Amino acid sequence: MERLQKFLAHAGVASRRSCEKLIAEGQVKVNGTVVREMGIKVDPENDVVEVAGKVIQEKEEKVYILLNKPRGYVTTLRDPQGRPKVTDLLKGLKTRVYPVGRLDFDTEGLLLLTNDGALTYALTHPRHQIGKTYTALVQGVPDQDKLKRFRKGLRLADGPTAPAKVKLLKKRGNNALLEITIYEGRNRQIRRMCETIGHPVLELKRVSLDFLKLGELAPGEFRRLTKGEIKRLKDKISN
Repeated sequence: MERLQKFLAHAGVASRRSCEKLIAEGQVKVNGTVVREMGIKVDPENDVVEVAGKVIQEKEEKVYILLNKPRGYVTTLRDPQGRPKVTDLLKGLKTRVYPVGRLDFDTEGLLLLTNDGALTYALTHPRHQIGKTYTALVQGVPDQDKLKRFRKGLRLADGPTAPAKVKLLKKRGNNALLEITIYEGRNRQIRRMCETIGHPVLELKRVSLDFLKLGELAPGEFRRLTKGEIKRLKDKISN
């Protein structure tokens, strides 16, 4: 519960003193009834508050979360199969947030979640060239000709891809660990690209989103972005 004038001020209606004046003038209704008392408390989740006939909603705090997604979780908010969701991992977080892009059920690694719709749209728009870097353990060892094809762009069922960055990090027995950076966000894009050059993905992990990195986060752990990281992200998409 929150005092009415405080709720109105936090919602951006006016200063608290000006909100008290609006209440005194009879311009504020709570659940359809004009209220003139300053001490009345409202429940922002259940009470309907109006000022001059306009319903007022509490301003939602913008939240920015970096999660190390484990394998075996979906990045959708609803799943017909009842599989675990990444939002199930956000224990103690009361604000509802949404994934920025997606990671496959079997893919792990860095996932950004936020309730900032404008930032989400900008980060997922190809115009801003936000790089997403993955490590991919693939079957077999691709030769330099195949890696060149990868860098130039490959033709998939839904059209050609943009050029990607790829390098061979190491060989693991008969397989190879690749580092791949893409600037698009198509469904299962890296898996499909690797299949196209004849080297299916065995394991896939996103290790960075532009300058954001996993750091010491263990699978299933998350942290809030720092003010500096938020500013840097917003600066990138404002250019």
